[in-house]
Amino acid sequence: ERIDAMVIKNITQMWVDLGVNSRAVYEEDFEREFLRRSADFYNVESQEFLAANSCPDYMRKVEQRLEEEEKRVERYLDAETRPKLKETLESVLITAHMRTLIEMEGSGLISMLKEDRIEDLHRMYLLFRRSPNGLELMKDVMGDYVRELGKAVVTDKDTSENAQLFVQSLLDLRTKFTRIWEFSFQLNKEFLKKLNQAFEYFINLNPRSAEFISLFIDDKLKKGDKRAGDEDIRLIMKQVMDIFRYIQEKDIFERFYKQHLAKRLLLGKSVSDDAEKTMIQQLKIECGYQFTSKLEGMFNDIRISQETMTQFKDWMNSTGTGLGVDMQVLVLTTGFWPTQPAAKCLLPREANHCCSVFSKFYLSQHNGRRLTWQANMGTAELKVMFGNDKRELNVSTYQMIILSQFAHKNTLTYEELRAATEIPAVDLKRNLLMLVLFKHKILLKEPRTKRVEDDAVFQFNHNFKSKLYRIKVLQNMVTKTDAQANHGATLQKIGEDRKHQIEAAIVRVMKARKRMEHSNLIAEVTKQLSSRYHPDPQDIKRRIECLIEREYVERSVDRKHYEYLA
Repeated sequence: ERIDAMVIKNITQMWVDLGVNSRAVYEEDFEREFLRRSADFYNVESQEFLAANSCPDYMRKVEQRLEEEEKRVERYLDAETRPKLKETLESVLITAHMRTLIEMEGSGLISMLKEDRIEDLHRMYLLFRRSPNGLELMKDVMGDYVRELGKAVVTDKDTSENAQLFVQSLLDLRTKFTRIWEFSFQLNKEFLKKLNQAFEYFINLNPRSAEFISLFIDDKLKKGDKRAGDEDIRLIMKQVMDIFRYIQEKDIFERFYKQHLAKRLLLGKSVSDDAEKTMIQQLKIECGYQFTSKLEGMFNDIRISQETMTQFKDWMNSTGTGLGVDMQVLVLTTGFWPTQPAAKCLLPREANHCCSVFSKFYLSQHNGRRLTWQANMGTAELKVMFGNDKRELNVSTYQMIILSQFAHKNTLTYEELRAATEIPAVDLKRNLLMLVLFKHKILLKEPRTKRVEDDAVFQFNHNFKSKLYRIKVLQNMVTKTDAQANHGATLQKIGEDRKHQIEAAIVRVMKARKRMEHSNLIAEVTKQLSSRYHPDPQDIKRRIECLIEREYVERSVDRKHYEYLA
């Protein structure tokens, strides 16, 4: 049926003109009834359509109806009817059905998020934006879904025990929702805030999140992954930093990252200096100079050590000093590196001579310094004869000390090796096992068990065979018990560091304020330390008590305040 648009437009305009500078006639005789009937019509249609169709189909139908009514207003009605009809339609077609649309089985908001239906999510966002509380409802449902999805990931048994799988799962999850936020939610800041809150919640449910992120970075920055180029590594590091921002206990990350970086630098396993420095620069931007000062100090030590070795070789040439072997020394600054107390051991005569010559040179250049040799952190390359075959072995310094004992004697007992090397028992047994049990059986052991007994006997394996000339012997065998012990020791050190940090923060605050109420002091100390970790109020209270005992602060007469003692 053809409709004469001009006739209808003239009729509605007549109602407007009858009002004589007023829209009262138009509103009372036509507009009010028109809006009521429109609402009734679309109320029935929307319910019928919802019952028979999916959420995306319904939203497309709503878009179509809104567009049609927009055109009808323009063709037939007074312009001032447009906002009223728009409000009526949005209320009936969108606001009345928001909860139903979101919760629709198989096609609602949760299903769209699961299936990455970017276009449908964007359509829902645009429609719900028309309703006063539409985006708020949509945002809350999305936030709850992301929280539960992330919680399932971080508490999964397989994921929560594997650093690489754990962090990669988080990266995949964040990439997924970042894409949805960018393309479906039009970079809405409130949606981003909700996503960030959800990620911060579930990432910190796993107490090892900070350690796992450090392990993931360590794996990516090690040599060996030939598939990843510099650009790929930079992209991965950027993504990891996005996850790192959610970590509350950044001091735990710092401790483990320092350990992992030290191993990469000392063993020459970094994929590139540029990649390492880029990562440190990102950490500095995120956490400040104090967070990365020791990491930068480690890099500086490596650079200075290279310069020192050049000067050492020049000095040997000028003085006619010879070592008989090639030697590389790294001089590490105490405090920068996570070194262990130097354990006493007896170096072979040749190695001891090299150490003495270098010490003489170095101390002549640097008055007042003291060198402590860390044999537990070094490596060595040995040329060894197995029968008539010569092989080059890459071993740890401890393994070099052990093997040197077999130069003049084919068989030695454990007790003889312990007395001749003075290597700590735990390290001696671990390194002996690495020479006995694994792929490269350099030594033979009796009895043939997988542990070193005090009465064990070791024999040099002259029949050792290998197709390789250069052989890398396992240098770091860490059992599950050792790993747990190391992990526990690291956490214990972090706990001790936190005590000092809390006390320092309390003293800083009290020195500035002189007098503070208990709750205000707790809040201020928490605020100061929140960039590194979130301290427990009970821990702060215990440190306050400790400072009272040591007379840094005291309780006021009313027992409600603390006062600073100069």
